[in-house]
Amino acid sequence: MREDNQSSTQGFILLGITGQQQQEDVFFILFLFIYPITLIGNLLIILAIRSDIRLHNPMYFFLTNLSFIDILFSSLTVPKMLANHLLGSKAISFGGCLAQMYFMIAFANTDSYILAVMAYDRAVAISRPLHYTTIISPRSCVLLVVGSWVIGNTNALPHTLLTAGLSFCGNREVANFYCDIIPLLKLSCSDIHLNVKMMYFGVGVFSVPLLCIIISYIRVFATVLRVPSTKGVAKAFSTCGSHLTVVSLYYGTVMGTYFRPLSSYSLKDAVITVMYMAVTPMLNPFIYSLRNRDMKAALRKLFSHRVSL
Repeated sequence: MREDNQSSTQGFILLGITGQQQQEDVFFILFLFIYPITLIGNLLIILAIRSDIRLHNPMYFFLTNLSFIDILFSSLTVPKMLANHLLGSKAISFGGCLAQMYFMIAFANTDSYILAVMAYDRAVAISRPLHYTTIISPRSCVLLVVGSWVIGNTNALPHTLLTAGLSFCGNREVANFYCDIIPLLKLSCSDIHLNVKMMYFGVGVFSVPLLCIIISYIRVFATVLRVPSTKGVAKAFSTCGSHLTVVSLYYGTVMGTYFRPLSSYSLKDAVITVMYMAVTPMLNPFIYSLRNRDMKAALRKLFSHRVSL
């Protein structure tokens, strides 16, 4: 047991996205462009919303929080991957690996609940417009966001504690470019029965916001279909289109990784994780700004103000 514990404290080796040096070089260049775009895009969304008083409403308050989480989510793994590639080292300490796993789970869950909150906001705005300000009050907005963060961190804690108690013998090569729960469980020489049960319970918790999103949009579509005005239908779909695009990208890639048996996971699945860890946070600002007139106007105003300074 002592040897197992000592091997755990030695840390791990991150194999990367493909494990092939030439392909890793390509992904390094790709991430070198993706990460700054992600930071700049999401920061612009936050600054544009804060600087334009017309956007000081619940929908954009939630969007600000989503952009903030996307910055944290991307910053959790991409800088480490870039640094490791430059330094020629793929090592990560045991504590650093657990911390990365904890925050990955926490941010992923918080992100999913914020997306559910945004869907709920749109459902109330379209199906109950006269009661919108009462239901989605400033206090409710804060509680919904705080609740999302609390659920995200609460779900991450047991996974991290259970993984910290595992022993790792021999092979320490993590089949990914960051410390994810599935490849870590596959490396352990301990009994992971409880960990696997907790992981699937966590998948269930992660699925709750998806169910809420589906119910919210069923309500939206049911309301919209009763509207005789073609203009009203177009406006409603325009309002929800951006959010639905983001939800589809995010959940589509996450479900491809976690909604299947543990034994089927391999290094090739690291390519899928690139989508929700790096690509989706980069695309979100473009999706929300290109399909939203108010956001485009706020961004133009922000740029014109900066230029005049």
